[in-house]
Amino acid sequence: MAPSARLPDDLTTVALLETMAFDVPNFATLMALESHGPDVYVGISPEYPWGQVYGGQVVAQGLRAAQATVDDGLGVHSLHAYFIRGGTSDEPIRYEVDRIRNGRSFATRRVVARQSEGAIMNLACSFQVVEDQADVQEAVLPDDAGLPGSGTTEDWDLLGRRVVHQSTGRAAIWLRVLEDLGDNPALQACALAYTSDDIPTDAAASTHPRIGEVREGSVTSYGDVFIYTSLDHAIWFHRPPPADEWLFHDLRSHGLANARGLAVGEVFAPSGVHVATVAQEVLIRERTR
Repeated sequence: MAPSARLPDDLTTVALLETMAFDVPNFATLMALESHGPDVYVGISPEYPWGQVYGGQVVAQGLRAAQATVDDGLGVHSLHAYFIRGGTSDEPIRYEVDRIRNGRSFATRRVVARQSEGAIMNLACSFQVVEDQADVQEAVLPDDAGLPGSGTTEDWDLLGRRVVHQSTGRAAIWLRVLEDLGDNPALQACALAYTSDDIPTDAAASTHPRIGEVREGSVTSYGDVFIYTSLDHAIWFHRPPPADEWLFHDLRSHGLANARGLAVGEVFAPSGVHVATVAQEVLIRERTR
């Protein structure tokens, strides 16, 4: 379905939804939300091999909807997403934006993503004007990151992936969307949001006592051993990501408790600039049968 085609206002129109075939050839199309009235936007999804919508897509589209309601001089500095239920790729996603506050330096937005079964994500975003203040970086690009874009190629869909490390307690990877987005800071921030959901689950699950069964090949996938899904996702945007470059995502496990794992890490530009910090909590529950 071309992004210019009109999407249904009634997301429960099942007969119509079943006939939709969404054509999402690139990231720009994925971010081309359609306005459906004041502060309401609708987006589409490609099909993913695991059957549900990729969480990073919903976060990125939610951020894109929030960006549409703030002044151009404001850039996102943090977001916090709660994944409520899995989304389906065969129907549109409706993003409802609540303008919580507009201040002189900051603006706050809440975005609820919905499909016919109900809400699938609740997102809070905060935006800030650029300020000429002290800039101090403590985080350092790891020595073992390698060259930008180096590592084992495991691309999928719109996402370029170069895996550098997958070990107990750590997952590190070069990521970028597979197209040039140009010098568009808002779209680059959405691309970072999209890519940032790729590896936290791997880092969080890597310390589980049964993860070796997957790595050793005695079972074929995580899903054979675990019920797992992302619960929430947070990004702090420290500095603007460089346009159309590989970014190094270095995530580490902070442990497992009560069927939940936490991964926290940094995102670096090839130059070594600390672009963002990412945190995600993941449900990791052993299957009983």
